[in-house]
Amino acid sequence: MCHGKPCIRGLRYPVEMILELLSSGMTTEEILEDYDDLERDDIFAVLAYVTKT
Repeated sequence: MCHGKPCIRGLRYPVEMILELLSSGMTTEEILEDYDDLERDDIFAVLAYVTKT
């Protein structure tokens, strides 16, 4: 959690931000290119989290 929002594994990337990037049309590959410290499993974790909430 960061500022009350769920974040990715201790990074300060809110789940909401990744969802916004995906919904804007960015591919997983483009996101990973722009955010070097993210891993493919992080994006999969975001999607899994959203389906459970």
